[in-house]
Amino acid sequence: MNETTAKSLVLEDGTTFGGFQFGAGEFAYGEVVFNTSMTGYQEILTDPSYAGQIVVSTYPIIGNYGINEKDFESAKIQVSGFVVREYCDFPSHNDSNDDINGFLRSHNIAGLAGIDTRALTKKIRTSGVMMGAIVNTDEVDKAKSRFNKLPKYEDIDYVSKVTTNAQYDFISKPSSNGSMKGFTIVVDDYGVKRSILRILESRGCRVVVVPAKSSSQEVLSLKPDGIVISPGPGDPELLKYLVNKTKKLIGRLPILGICLGNQVLGCAMGGKTFKLPFGHRGGNHPVKDLVSGKVFITAQNHGYALDAETLPSDLDVTHINLNDGTVEGIRHNELPIMGVQFHSEASPGPLDNEYLFDRFLDLVRKNE
Repeated sequence: MNETTAKSLVLEDGTTFGGFQFGAGEFAYGEVVFNTSMTGYQEILTDPSYAGQIVVSTYPIIGNYGINEKDFESAKIQVSGFVVREYCDFPSHNDSNDDINGFLRSHNIAGLAGIDTRALTKKIRTSGVMMGAIVNTDEVDKAKSRFNKLPKYEDIDYVSKVTTNAQYDFISKPSSNGSMKGFTIVVDDYGVKRSILRILESRGCRVVVVPAKSSSQEVLSLKPDGIVISPGPGDPELLKYLVNKTKKLIGRLPILGICLGNQVLGCAMGGKTFKLPFGHRGGNHPVKDLVSGKVFITAQNHGYALDAETLPSDLDVTHINLNDGTVEGIRHNELPIMGVQFHSEASPGPLDNEYLFDRFLDLVRKNE
């Protein structure tokens, strides 16, 4: 790890953490959040749900297995900036074709290394997430004066920035599961991860991805057997157009909402959301499945959650977070509708929760 240009992370309350540049030297601005995963940095960096955010890794060294062609969750790096304690200059893995420093540079994404990420994480846990900027250390004072002129995270519709521009069929390999062959699943793309598409495909589904701006009529014209409302970035309060579209789809066919999709689904049925103090991000969050009684360790990335007190009586809470008691899953007690707040597709994280796709496809099968 070679120390180069002196860089600093400046938080909107004036707190400053000094370090040095890695990746590109660009100015970076976004909501500062932390992720507790020990591995999976490539999936995190390319996850569209992190659009508009500067991600801090709590694991002390990042990049030791490099970058490969298989672990992309989208076509590019989606984070605004990346903050680490230390990065690895010389990764070791047979599949690696780049290092983390070069990866950030090739996508023109600013990185900051050499700071006390433990202190920064404690700051966020105590004070809550806030906006921040990665700047040259000699421009810290100038950066502090800019915060009042820059937008807040919750002021921007990031879904419109990360959704696909055009409808497409996702095809990565021939289906290996003939029992599900023929199901057409439309994925409403709020910032979908490729892992979700791969899992649906692996279960024999035809997977059609549509832009978030697609109308309910356009979705239904594809004659799907079910709809997946994908994860994505941003505040659901800004997404009334997606809530209204979802209202028109309820009762027409089976629906699975994941993460942001879960929030939009809950809002479409009358619920409300609230912002978590510092969010849930990482691969180690315990969630209890109230249907089976089992506890699963889950991968998560969200800053908002459904308010259980506002959910209508025809919605049952199916999963709860054992750390703070927040809603992690919902199910309609009559219609074939379900939602989960965590990453049922993991990546990075444990794969135990893929059973939720099977639970959804069971709803699809019963609705035939």
